[in-house]
Amino acid sequence: MPSHEQLSELLDPATTVLLTVECQQGVVGPDSALPELAKEARSSGTLANVARLVAAAHDSGVQVVHAIAERRPDGRGANRNARLFRAAERLPVQQLSGTSAVRVAAPIEVSEEDFVVRRLHGLSPIQGTDVDPLLRNLGCRTLVVTGVSANVAIPNAVFDAVNRGYTAVVPTDAIAGVPSDYTPAMIRNTLALVATLTTTADMLACLSRRKRA
Repeated sequence: MPSHEQLSELLDPATTVLLTVECQQGVVGPDSALPELAKEARSSGTLANVARLVAAAHDSGVQVVHAIAERRPDGRGANRNARLFRAAERLPVQQLSGTSAVRVAAPIEVSEEDFVVRRLHGLSPIQGTDVDPLLRNLGCRTLVVTGVSANVAIPNAVFDAVNRGYTAVVPTDAIAGVPSDYTPAMIRNTLALVATLTTTADMLACLSRRKRA
């Protein structure tokens, strides 16, 4: 992991964006379509850590972007070319546009300055969405990736960020997947090769010194 000085340099508020991935009520909330993932996100402290990082980003002037996965009630435009998509269509809770399922989940707070980017297709919060153009217009150089799941969307986001020239930073206790032992393996064997790994505590220590007046 980087030193405090190295991490502080990476987390310059002028060039850093914090991305929350699928931290929505229908995914990590009490009435989740994926109860095992929701339980892991909450019991592991991941969701609480994401909320702490979002609050610190608001205080320090770091831009926050919330990436939400949703679908139209008629399913038009949604993928059906993988088992994951077909299984999602049969879940009792659907991530339908305009419903409570696609609202950012508590305890994460959304400020007026945040961007909420919604996608109707695919697996990535970056590929084929407004996220990349927004990051470029914001002058982003460092993208902090948080949320769920370590199985699919998180590695997608990290790979897409790196492929587009951003430095990806992953607070390892602010992402979750299932089963619980999968996330450490993904971090150790995959994300460690392409992202800068840190912890929520280390990020908070860096951001606390940059609070806006």
